[in-house]
Amino acid sequence: MKANVPALSTIVNELRLAVDQLDEGQLEHLADAVSSAGRVFVAGAGRSGLMMRAFAMRLMHLGLDVYVVGETVTRSLGKGDLLLIGSGSGETKSLIPMAEKARSLEARVGALTLAPGSTIGRQADFAVKLPGAPKEQAEHEASTVQPMGSLFEQMLLLVCDAVVLRLMEKQDLSGKAMYGNHANLE
Repeated sequence: MKANVPALSTIVNELRLAVDQLDEGQLEHLADAVSSAGRVFVAGAGRSGLMMRAFAMRLMHLGLDVYVVGETVTRSLGKGDLLLIGSGSGETKSLIPMAEKARSLEARVGALTLAPGSTIGRQADFAVKLPGAPKEQAEHEASTVQPMGSLFEQMLLLVCDAVVLRLMEKQDLSGKAMYGNHANLE
């Protein structure tokens, strides 16, 4: 028996429309930047930060040298490294200094954002524009029925997963092969 969940159908339809707005060239550029980086560092705040953590986990499963900014085991960032920042607005006050510092250390910066023209977007070496709506959107201008930044956060996770699939293809890796890097002390 199939559950009738109209809200879920609405969310899936919004995601379908959002996928059609993505620039495949930007996603390929992101995959290339990740694969050519010495080390990859990810950052984000709130739910966007959770999506970036999930991305870091999959990159680790791929065997990449990856860190979540702010964790006690995060190494120092340097030349040849890549900092990826997930921020819908691109104006998150705690993330702006990270982009500035990364630039001063000669690391590359990538922004995954709704707003490539934002402060973080302008500081980045490249930006991936994701569809969605800002958290503070007014009801009358809503492009989504979902609250706050949900559509952006969902797209952030999906885009990161799509990049992982592209990296798997480039490395000729299967999910089974990646499982060898999965935590085993659980």
